[in-house]
Amino acid sequence: SITPMQVVNLLNSLYMTIDNRLKDFDVYKVETIGDGYMVASGLPNRNGEKHVAEIARLSLDLLRTMQEQQMPHLPDQKICLRLGFNTGPVAAGVVGVKMPRYCIFGDTVNTASRMESTGLPSRIQMTESSAENLMHIGGFIVLERGTVKVKGKGIMRTYWLDGVSS
Repeated sequence: SITPMQVVNLLNSLYMTIDNRLKDFDVYKVETIGDGYMVASGLPNRNGEKHVAEIARLSLDLLRTMQEQQMPHLPDQKICLRLGFNTGPVAAGVVGVKMPRYCIFGDTVNTASRMESTGLPSRIQMTESSAENLMHIGGFIVLERGTVKVKGKGIMRTYWLDGVSS
């Protein structure tokens, strides 16, 4: 059994690890909500076509990094991330006066969230557009997952990011 404080401490440790890893990639931390962590690439500063490769590299790095992490209260259990991403346009801007935050909105964001929620532990799921972009760029192992029922989208063909090719 795990106490609420152990959950808080675990999330804090994981978030600090992720925050530290972000420094090596052209990505922007958008927000954390509960156990969810959202990043984007290509904003607030555009980076051409680099964004999908940056997200892919970060995702693979985070899976590797988390496999090395241990939970102090459950040392025999591995930490399994479920990652998902999508490529496309977003609306972005600073929202709020008392606590202004840079936020992103749109179907691209919602679909990325669905890629995470319909994914599997220790896997990176992406949309067809992201897979096509990565295959065009080259250097990544992209495997077709098949079709997945996605809330608000219907049936979608999705893909796994399985590593980098040599």
